[in-house]
Amino acid sequence: MRLALVLAALALLPGCESIAFYAQAIGGQLGVMRSARPVESWLADPQTTPQLRARLETARRIREFASRELALPENGSYASYADLRRPYVVWNVFAAPRFSVEAKRECFPFTGCVSYRGFFSEDLARRHAERLERDGYDVHIAGVPAYSTLGWFDDPLLSTFILYPDTQLARLLFHELAHQVAYARDDTAFNESFAVTVEEEGVRRWLRAEGRTGELAAFRAAQARKRQFAASVAATRARLAQIYESDSSDKLNQKTVEFARLRAEYGNIVPMEPNNAFLVSVSVYTQMVPAFERLLADAGGNLPAFYARVRELSAVKTAADRRSF
Repeated sequence: MRLALVLAALALLPGCESIAFYAQAIGGQLGVMRSARPVESWLADPQTTPQLRARLETARRIREFASRELALPENGSYASYADLRRPYVVWNVFAAPRFSVEAKRECFPFTGCVSYRGFFSEDLARRHAERLERDGYDVHIAGVPAYSTLGWFDDPLLSTFILYPDTQLARLLFHELAHQVAYARDDTAFNESFAVTVEEEGVRRWLRAEGRTGELAAFRAAQARKRQFAASVAATRARLAQIYESDSSDKLNQKTVEFARLRAEYGNIVPMEPNNAFLVSVSVYTQMVPAFERLLADAGGNLPAFYARVRELSAVKTAADRRSF
């Protein structure tokens, strides 16, 4: 029924490009669903390798913890596994105007507007990126190991992330399940920053519950490094916003200088060419995390109370009004 609704919406969309995009999206989702088999089936299969068997057992333990201790949805998500035989499930294309730090928004039925466009084929993603570049946009392509269908379907475990180390596997599952808790239309930064807050708090609680104090210390150190990078990106973005809004005739050179400064600090993490879209791809996951952490602290660390407040905020009409917390 849900797929029928999506197909009906597709039929109403104008333009060949829109139809082609939604066709690949629906085909890609169907392909993932067809590839999925229950975890129990994989565990019972004598051809399942010991490595995969161990990872599925770990994922099942993490999934149980997510619902039992983090109050994340208890449903059929991550009760199945799909071997996709490719490095990523989708490739997201971020774009921003040459002299703007704001994302080119992409709008879709059901999910509203987001800061990227996702493709189940790397080739299609690159072709779309090339079209955007010809139109004068900065473009950044990011391979994505997992995504959430927001509870419309039971999301499976995927070969694109099942071999991740335990901490990263837990982080990813908590993040994607958080998207089923609350979702604000037309507000990617709100949605992703909320999910990052849940994943980080969830991993800390999971590692403590497992008695893995050494890994907990390493995780905290890694998160501190990520925060430092996010702060540098935010500062670069703020300076560039002032440059782009000015009357300067030397904006391109100033843009180059700002990215050279960021690259000097973080090396190959930052693209060789100055790229506003790269800044967007980082900021949508980080810019509101401190606000959500304060909201969680205000709830006394009580996750259900925190989720209830986030759901209230997600129902607020505009993103600008939502920032008031």
